[in-house]
Amino acid sequence: MKKQKTKFTELVIIFAVILFLCSSCGKNIENSPTSSGNIQSSEIFTEAPNESVVIGTIGDVSSSVSSESTSSQPVSSADTSLNSLDNTKRGWGPGICRNGNRSSAAVSYNNKYGKYNAVFIGEDTKNIYLTFDEGYENGYTAPILDTLKEKGVCAVFFVTYDYVKRNPELVKRMIDEGHIVGNHSYSHPSFPSLSVEKARDEILKLHDYVLDNFNYEMKLFRFPMGESSDRMLALVNSLNYKSVFWSFAYADWTTTAQPEKSYALNHIVDSAHNGCIYLLHAVSKTNTEVLGEAIDKIRANGYVFTKFE
Repeated sequence: MKKQKTKFTELVIIFAVILFLCSSCGKNIENSPTSSGNIQSSEIFTEAPNESVVIGTIGDVSSSVSSESTSSQPVSSADTSLNSLDNTKRGWGPGICRNGNRSSAAVSYNNKYGKYNAVFIGEDTKNIYLTFDEGYENGYTAPILDTLKEKGVCAVFFVTYDYVKRNPELVKRMIDEGHIVGNHSYSHPSFPSLSVEKARDEILKLHDYVLDNFNYEMKLFRFPMGESSDRMLALVNSLNYKSVFWSFAYADWTTTAQPEKSYALNHIVDSAHNGCIYLLHAVSKTNTEVLGEAIDKIRANGYVFTKFE
């Protein structure tokens, strides 16, 4: 009988202990911040794969903050400064200049953007400058070089990566014959559409390729399609390049719709003006055919073809 009472007493004690423990657990659950009965700050801290930590709130959990999953790169102080500048895209066209008149738009842009080492027209002297854009080869660069050599004229050839890669012998000839090879970007994009980092790569990838393969350091840059912005002008300047635009250009780039020879010749000659920067496209059959005569006639009017420095 005593044994039965002892067992009964032990069972009562055990049962009492269980009741006490259950009561304590209930209180802890009610005070939990994620309990359905008491959501206050609603912050969640949970472990995620790759030892990342996901930090957020209920219904709005942020992405992982681990270094492995963060895609953005640190922004340099130089890029921060450039990104603070206006990136509104500007096209460029100087208008038509006749009878020796200088483009007022080009003069105005020289004054406005000269702080970025950009030039739209040369000084108000008889010196003029001949430049060609080279996006691809159409069989006319060699005869253009022949004419320039015959006439003793130095020009600037703005080249893309694809052009340089496909035509190393022509690029070498440009350099060997005293012409200037300019940077027209790696892939000919509209620069204001690019990030600062991407735009820098467009310039430096071509710069380094020409330096490595021709031992030639380019210093002049021309924006593809003439599309620039304050931010991109400042970037080019920060890379020790001068941005070269133009004060004469005409529709000469469409190979299937070339201008008539007499019109092209008269238009090129009559548009000469002090400090003129000519932009011609080397894919043009018409330009190739009239170039020699145009040089002679422009010189006869007192202008001097000058190497761009």
